Amino acid sequence: MQDLPKIISVDDHVIEPPHLFERWLPARYRDAGPKPVRTGIGELRFASGGYTYVPDPDGPLADWWFYEGKGSPYRRNIAAVGFPREEMTLEGITYDEMRPGCYDPAARLADMDLNWVEASMSFPTFPRFCGQTFLEAQDKDVALACVRAYNDWMVEEWCGDSGGRLIPLIIIPLWDAELAAAEVRRNARRGVHAVCFSESPVKLGLPSIHTGAWDPFLAACDETGTTINMHIGSSSSMPAASPDAPIAAHVTLSFNNSMGSMSDWLFSGKLVQFPNLKLAYSEGQIGWIPYVLERADDVWHQHRAWGGAMDTTSDPPSTYYRDHMFGCFFRDRHGVRSLQEIGPDTVTFETDYPHVDSTWPHTKEIVEAFAGDLSDEDLYKVLRGNAIRMLHLDLDRERTPS
Repeated sequence: MQDLPKIISVDDHVIEPPHLFERWLPARYRDAGPKPVRTGIGELRFASGGYTYVPDPDGPLADWWFYEGKGSPYRRNIAAVGFPREEMTLEGITYDEMRPGCYDPAARLADMDLNWVEASMSFPTFPRFCGQTFLEAQDKDVALACVRAYNDWMVEEWCGDSGGRLIPLIIIPLWDAELAAAEVRRNARRGVHAVCFSESPVKLGLPSIHTGAWDPFLAACDETGTTINMHIGSSSSMPAASPDAPIAAHVTLSFNNSMGSMSDWLFSGKLVQFPNLKLAYSEGQIGWIPYVLERADDVWHQHRAWGGAMDTTSDPPSTYYRDHMFGCFFRDRHGVRSLQEIGPDTVTFETDYPHVDSTWPHTKEIVEAFAGDLSDEDLYKVLRGNAIRMLHLDLDRERTPS
């Protein structure tokens, strides 16, 4: 094996700094926009499949965002790097307790250097994985301004002085496909090629991808070479066999979200309608992909008389996977051993900094443990080459086809 290639992580996370909306939101919207508040955190409650937190001035301090009367605290499990495993809990956390790389771009670059990572793309935290916070807002004029302010901060401040090492990932106004398309094009003009989207819009109360309602957004991504990135949990739901199962059961099954979404897209006809469209599944791992493709192809062949597949897809679904989709993993030995069945040109790598699952600061050692299972060329593709191609990065020009 040659020297280990430097990693490009396509799924990390950023903790938004408290000045974000004060600095980037136009003045006329600031009174109604999100406000950072440090206050106590009360009891954790579980209802309707999700966890909610209640402010309590007498409770342990946490840093919160308050927006339209709702509070969203930062928690240790989402700013976990630097804590012992036993302390990566659901308790609230302040910026003072976090590792600075969670919210400061210069510190993030330093932590990337410690972790054999050259470049990193980060999903939002307060807006949630695809901007659900602003979708749920009542005042959509303010919400749209917040979406644009977040993207301006992401492109110009978080990524701006990184020399291309921090890769911009934008959000869209999910409630309006035409506005979403305009935001994709606005950011593509300044070199952005990645956008967040929901793995299942229906679960957010939005039209499904089968309806045509999203076509303006999909057309904009197709035209600008903007990859649609779908993180597990971007449907504001997680799978579990029983609604009262412990969180561990939900986390174990989280790849089901990516699996269901991929099946939707494979039979949607959208990958025929938009031939340049690229989709990326973030934090879903990859070991399940060979069977899903096998089953989808079998359904396409065996159930064509009644299943509707022939109406939308002229070729076996696996064809569209290899032309349009990317998987992503951080620990998946079974997936690595199945790389040839998955397709070595369709797999990317992540470190999940700073979440509980993050491999920081031991990512290099984790990669070295499976690197011997791959050829030098496939290892290069997985660790960086596919990400460069997926995100149109200005790296490794001598090795990466245009």
